[in-house]
Amino acid sequence: MWVAGGGVKGGTIYGATDDYGYRVTENKATVYDLWATVLHQLGIHHMDLIYRYGGRDFRLTDVHGHVLHDILA
Repeated sequence: MWVAGGGVKGGTIYGATDDYGYRVTENKATVYDLWATVLHQLGIHHMDLIYRYGGRDFRLTDVHGHVLHDILA
């Protein structure tokens, strides 16, 4: 994925895969981590963003998601 602006360090490569791009070999990041990082840059704590649907509380990052501080400037 390519990310630009919004406080992300330019020219940063985060993580690696095997020769075929099939398995993660270092710094695995999920879509939940991406959303947690985007919300962090918007000034919203991802653990506090809760909405109720169908009688259950949901978070955009579910029970996963960590801010990827290594890619932020």
